Amino acid sequence: MHYVTLSPEQCRAARGLRGLTIEQLAEATKLTRKTLSDFENGKTTPQPRTLRDIVAALEQLGVEFIAEGELSPDGGAGVRLRKEKPQTA
Repeated sequence: MHYVTLSPEQCRAARGLRGLTIEQLAEATKLTRKTLSDFENGKTTPQPRTLRDIVAALEQLGVEFIAEGELSPDGGAGVRLRKEKPQTA
């Protein structure tokens, strides 16, 4: 895990990509539903450790985070599903 900046929009988008409810993400991160809801709605900014826990849980589920400018100089931050590696026999 190298990504530590997480916006509320990225969190919502990542949950959406995996089809997770806030309750399911709360269970995966051991955080409260309120903590996640408040973050996603821009009411609070979690501590860096909490953001790392959210990112780690979503990365475990195959989400890849893209930093602003990572793919192109004028590109924004985002999320995508990690490409599955082909299985070798």
